[in-house]
Amino acid sequence: DEEFNELCFEFGLELDEITSEKDIISKEKGEEKAKGASDTILYKIDVPANRYDLLCLEGLVRGLQVFKERISLPRYEKIIPAQGEGQRLIITEETVQVRPHAVAAVLRNITFTKERYDSFIDLQEKLHQNICRRRALVAIGTHDLDTISGPFTYTAKAPSEIKFKPLNQSQEYSASQIMDLYKTDSHLRHYLHLIENKPLYPVIYDSNGVVLSMPPIINGDHTKISVNTRNVFIECTGTDITKAKIVLDIIVTMFSEYCEKPFSVEAAEVVYPNGKTHIYPELAYRKEKVKPELINKKIGISETPSSLAKLLTRMCLKSHVTGNGNNIEIEIPPTRADIIHACDIVEDAAIAYGYNNIQMTIPKTYTIANQLPLNKLTELLRLDLAAAGFTEALTFALCSQEDIADKLGMDISATKAVRIANPKTAEFQVARTTLLPGLLKTIAANRKMPLPLKLFEISDIVVKDPNTDVGARNYRHFCAIYYNKSPGFEIIHGLLDRVMQLLEVPPNEENGYTIKATEGSAFFPGRCAEIFAKGQSIGKLGVLHPDVITKFELTMPCSALEINIEPFV
Repeated sequence: DEEFNELCFEFGLELDEITSEKDIISKEKGEEKAKGASDTILYKIDVPANRYDLLCLEGLVRGLQVFKERISLPRYEKIIPAQGEGQRLIITEETVQVRPHAVAAVLRNITFTKERYDSFIDLQEKLHQNICRRRALVAIGTHDLDTISGPFTYTAKAPSEIKFKPLNQSQEYSASQIMDLYKTDSHLRHYLHLIENKPLYPVIYDSNGVVLSMPPIINGDHTKISVNTRNVFIECTGTDITKAKIVLDIIVTMFSEYCEKPFSVEAAEVVYPNGKTHIYPELAYRKEKVKPELINKKIGISETPSSLAKLLTRMCLKSHVTGNGNNIEIEIPPTRADIIHACDIVEDAAIAYGYNNIQMTIPKTYTIANQLPLNKLTELLRLDLAAAGFTEALTFALCSQEDIADKLGMDISATKAVRIANPKTAEFQVARTTLLPGLLKTIAANRKMPLPLKLFEISDIVVKDPNTDVGARNYRHFCAIYYNKSPGFEIIHGLLDRVMQLLEVPPNEENGYTIKATEGSAFFPGRCAEIFAKGQSIGKLGVLHPDVITKFELTMPCSALEINIEPFV
């Protein structure tokens, strides 16, 4: 186990833990529930998200064997059948509105065992989750070719016109019934939204009208593959053609090793609505040139060009030195869609060299870090506010719409709040535009504490701002609150004077600060003042309105102060 852990680390992977189903269940649910669970040892390995070729045992073992130089990288071969003998997939123009792209291939004379079959299904699931973005970009269908006859048609029809027996079901359903059937299915219900509201649903037929699948939801039962399947027809439909090609390449390269002629794939022809045809899978090999000195410089090593080429070959990037040592020519196999730029090649050379083998050096540039002025001011203020007898609170930066609008007597549109697109809970719908609700909720949670409660917080608030590149802007606010049997306006006012004294802002109009009576929806009429400093309004202080207090489930009067501290940096 230790050796394997070392090997994973050297290869740039992480062996998360060695466990078994029994251990996992007993950890989560106790020993009683774990009785009868399997004792088989499981290795949990963290694979980087860009390495689709390591997502199944076949690819992982192949990669590690090449890395250990026990085998050389196999050459993946595309076999194009004689004219008229290959499989064809015809795309009709109806699909343009729903899922416009499709690619296909065939694995001939494949030999499955229980383990290989499970791995095959498992790889599809893993690809669906990451590169396919939960089937939104690509959906994979694998079918037993011997149960159907080509050419195949990929089209889109009205839900009422599609009827077939879905995978592992006992009877036929129409497409709309299938959608209802899977609304309660824990696995499939997450994909229904992808086509649910479309006028037409995508569907693939064979030449006899047998339904292969209704992507991205479910395959037909007629074409389901089993351990005894000999010829597999693979189709990937999607909204992103590049990702569809990558997914098809990964599946066929991983499992073609079990074909009668290992690492060979039978190509299929895809006919587009405009009559053009294309042969898939592409299985494209391409050559890149990288200068050895670039690799050495970026990693901080000094290896010879030939040893760099050897390092890259161990990482499944077959390389050799060209032009008397000035260049390394690298062949990128179809399994490595993650190699986009020279820096990806440099990274692989660094992994093969071993991160731990790179000599540590002191950087040539000498710099001293400095604290951000705004943070420095915040730290200084926090100390002195605590010295003034106030307790610091840290509250969530996200809150519900009610907290910043309804409960403070404002309209949500007037707050310029930034919304979360798909909030998980009602508590976290918007980014806060004021610190006040957070402190009021903190008091509500601490009502049992002895009075008076004196709290403060210095944190960022977020408001929309169309002039910035991200469309929003942060402001560092300071908010303090006093909660007691009497409102204590004088205590909050005194705190404001203390803060201004610390900031060396005198109480006058010319170059200091002033307060002027105003009205605020959250404050008691006639008990609210606006604070002006540096020639601008920086916030308000006052006694909170009884409605605000009751909406936050409080019972006593409360006075508060909130200012923007950024002008004082």
